[in-house]
Amino acid sequence: MSSILAFAGSNSASSINFKLVRYTSSLIHGHEVELVNMASETFPMYSEDREKQLGFPEALVKFQKKIETSDAILVSVNEHNGGPSAYFKNLLDWMSRSNRNYLENTKIFLMSTSPGQRAAIGAHEFIKNTLPRVGGEVSATFSLPSFNTNFEETQGIVDQELRLAHKIALDSFLQQL
Repeated sequence: MSSILAFAGSNSASSINFKLVRYTSSLIHGHEVELVNMASETFPMYSEDREKQLGFPEALVKFQKKIETSDAILVSVNEHNGGPSAYFKNLLDWMSRSNRNYLENTKIFLMSTSPGQRAAIGAHEFIKNTLPRVGGEVSATFSLPSFNTNFEETQGIVDQELRLAHKIALDSFLQQL
């Protein structure tokens, strides 16, 4: 049994990426899953001066400990202007300053979704290329386009082809744990 930390790269209380993570987490059995809603997690904007003067924020240290003690991560990233949100990029910046290899030996199921057809692919690709630099292994990916059309709260992914692609990606991720 592996421990999986599940969260979205968004701090929005109505995050569609968190809804996708919560749905995906509900499909995982036989592993310990900790679901974290990042809407309740705040981190100051990274600056080298702040780091030197005040050190690492307590909230960051606690969150990073969760990441470093997990065997795997399930994360869905949102997109702002073609890239990851400033919130998520800031979190990655802080963590890389604290421990350059904070994802060492960690399997990652990387997802993304958006209201549009591109499914936050710009942020998805940026993060997919970034996480291995800090030791993570992106072992499966999934992007859900047109969230409001293809997802319903009570049913999850409603498009059968996308539901199957999601299941295949999730199964692949879980088999690698």
